[in-house]
Amino acid sequence: MIKQSTSGNGIPRVDVIGVPISAVTMESALSYVAAEFETLRGGYICASNVHTTVMAHETPLYRTVQAGSVLSLPDGKPLSVVGRKKTDLAMEKVTGTHFMQNTFLDARFAGKRHFFYGTDRDTLDRMIAKVSSDYPELKICGYEPSVFRELEEEEVEQLALRINKAEADFIWVALGAPRQEYLMYRLQGKVKGLMTGVGGAFKILAGIVNDAPQWMQDIGLEWFYRLLKEPRRLLGRYVVTNSKFIFYLLSEK
Repeated sequence: MIKQSTSGNGIPRVDVIGVPISAVTMESALSYVAAEFETLRGGYICASNVHTTVMAHETPLYRTVQAGSVLSLPDGKPLSVVGRKKTDLAMEKVTGTHFMQNTFLDARFAGKRHFFYGTDRDTLDRMIAKVSSDYPELKICGYEPSVFRELEEEEVEQLALRINKAEADFIWVALGAPRQEYLMYRLQGKVKGLMTGVGGAFKILAGIVNDAPQWMQDIGLEWFYRLLKEPRRLLGRYVVTNSKFIFYLLSEK
């Protein structure tokens, strides 16, 4: 099971309702990973948004998991906006999906091997076929669908062995929050690659779910686009977590 720990690195973090979020842009995040890749092996990157930040604020163990990452990307415009108001450092929204796509294209990561874990078999197969077509130079060394439950300790050990046998450099975990972060925390130090939790990115790359139009992303309405696409699943979450986020921000003042 999960044990509590803390970690730190050279990237500054900004306190957002008690949760440390990395003060990065897309380029500074990519540059950091490229420069420190060998030392980051075995660690994990969180893509943090309003939903995960509220969960971390309310759940000490999940806050420890978020804080234990080598980076907590501000995957959500509200986090970068709040972060910029608290620091003079450059900080912008860096989504897990776009971070992953940028690593595919960045020459600094040429030759790195990629392992994909999560979602269902059909989505995963469609995503792998699309990624193989869109990024023909990408080295895909393995992929597995999720079992949609918490793994037993022996299963975690066996998953780590399979990932290491594939000689993965990047490990992309798409289970949704908080499952993906908890799993990466348990895999920390067991795998030899760098893990990143990317939520629904596999569905976007597979073409099953479209990414929000750029203009909506630019003004922070990506969440509204997702709500229009999946209202029954997301309405309750957004109403509750967005309200809580605003309340916790105002409570700090």
